[in-house]
Amino acid sequence: MSWTTGPLMGFDTETTGVTAESDRIVTAAIVDGADISTWLIDPGVEIPTEAVAVHGITTHRAQTDGSSPELALPEIARTLTKAAEERIPVVVYRAGFDLTLLANELRRHGIEQVPWNRLYVIDPFVLDKRWDKWRKGKRTLTAVCEHYDVPLTQAHTAVADATAAVALARAIGNRYPKVAGMNLAELHAAQMGWHADDAASLEAYFRRQGRDESVDRRWPMRF
Repeated sequence: MSWTTGPLMGFDTETTGVTAESDRIVTAAIVDGADISTWLIDPGVEIPTEAVAVHGITTHRAQTDGSSPELALPEIARTLTKAAEERIPVVVYRAGFDLTLLANELRRHGIEQVPWNRLYVIDPFVLDKRWDKWRKGKRTLTAVCEHYDVPLTQAHTAVADATAAVALARAIGNRYPKVAGMNLAELHAAQMGWHADDAASLEAYFRRQGRDESVDRRWPMRF
């Protein structure tokens, strides 16, 4: 049986910014079939206006209605740990950001880490870049969902993005039988290599443009 027909758990975060090492989680969602868990978190810092413009959560709302990280983050970690123990793959679009950010948040607040080395991850961004490498256009979740005819409403809300990521992973697997035919261990390892190859290619492009920029080859965790 292909992983495309089995259980998949979607995970997504909305944050204070785009730096996984220092930014904070504002909202998070885990979609496990019909079971949906969501968190609104007071990050303990001001939410920049640029971030508010993306996800709509103001500092005031997070402070008023949000849970503390010390309460919310262990719940997220326990759910992902259960997925690792039960070998349920977690689907995360651009996993390197969300999972690294979560790991740093857990470390920041002294919370036990998810057993990352036992977690199977499926990243539709990595799959799409590998199997439709030369397609022009954006690779945002919205754009890629449109390409694969996957519905996405209320983009940049964690629930909508996590739900769409799961549907997108299935759609990509169904389009490319070689991907669908891999077992979870093979697919996870393959994505590590595909991401590293893509990062090296992008870095080489930067060099040709005279830009001294490095692209992180690590996936799904950037540490």
